[in-house]
Amino acid sequence: MTKRIISFAVVTILLLVAIFFSATTGSVSMGLGEFIRALFGEQNADFAVIKDLRFPRIIIAIFAGAALSVAGALLQAVMRNPLADAGVIGISAGAGFMSMFIITFLPTLFFFTPLFAFIGGALACFLVFVLSWKSGLEPMRLILVGIAISAVFTGLREAFIMICGYMNVTIDGSFTSNMTMKTWTEVEIMVLYGTIGLVLAVLLVKWCNLLTLDDKTVRSLGFPLMTARIVIAAVAVLLSAIATAVAGVISFVGLLIPHIARRLVGNDYKYVIPFSMLAGALLILIADTLGRTLVAPQEIPASTLMAIIGGPFLIFLLRRGDRAK
Repeated sequence: MTKRIISFAVVTILLLVAIFFSATTGSVSMGLGEFIRALFGEQNADFAVIKDLRFPRIIIAIFAGAALSVAGALLQAVMRNPLADAGVIGISAGAGFMSMFIITFLPTLFFFTPLFAFIGGALACFLVFVLSWKSGLEPMRLILVGIAISAVFTGLREAFIMICGYMNVTIDGSFTSNMTMKTWTEVEIMVLYGTIGLVLAVLLVKWCNLLTLDDKTVRSLGFPLMTARIVIAAVAVLLSAIATAVAGVISFVGLLIPHIARRLVGNDYKYVIPFSMLAGALLILIADTLGRTLVAPQEIPASTLMAIIGGPFLIFLLRRGDRAK
């Protein structure tokens, strides 16, 4: 219990520190006192720049990290697979391709981008689930099929970009997995759909805990097993879709954070879900801030840093799974 409380307190404090550091570090910088005074109404030209350019980016990074982390936790509950993650198994790639395709030709529907992303993510999830099923979901088969589905949608995305280039059709830059120049309109979209998905995830913690039990045991309790899996998977796809539609394709967040959460706060989803929200928000905010400041004025996308971190972590989990056999 003490470890759980300390873990929540530490990650919350670190998130607050990261928010301040991200807001005040860069080409325009401010001290703590100056930042707090400006935050509470004192006129400051530098703060106006931070408010319009950095605050939207910070908010989107926080919600994207929380959404992807919780989506990973939900998918791992549904598939009973510690390797399940929206980026690894192709859901993010499917969501990214569909939202890019629709918005390129129907830009007036920009506010509904998450809905189109949801359709693409749901299609990818369905394909992975169907093609991986063979008397159950075997972890290695799931990963291989997921990588294949992700490669297909990534290939379609690249082909689409090339075709649009030949046709002189402009591709929206928001699909580059870079959080530069995010607007308050995108923040509204992220906060609206992200909040809905996160609230639904919290409401599903009891179902997630039941899915950790044996199927026969759960059915004997009269629990609607298949309905629960479909609903939880749909919420996971929604969270992945909104993060992908606004922040771009970022892999491995939903793989890394739930594992850390279980080690620090236990296996009960009542704690895993909220801790994953905080830790995921912290991770993506740090990745985006480092990407923005390490080689300034150039930027390293958060997705690139997560790939550097997440790739070795996935290999570690696969090797540990092989040794367990």
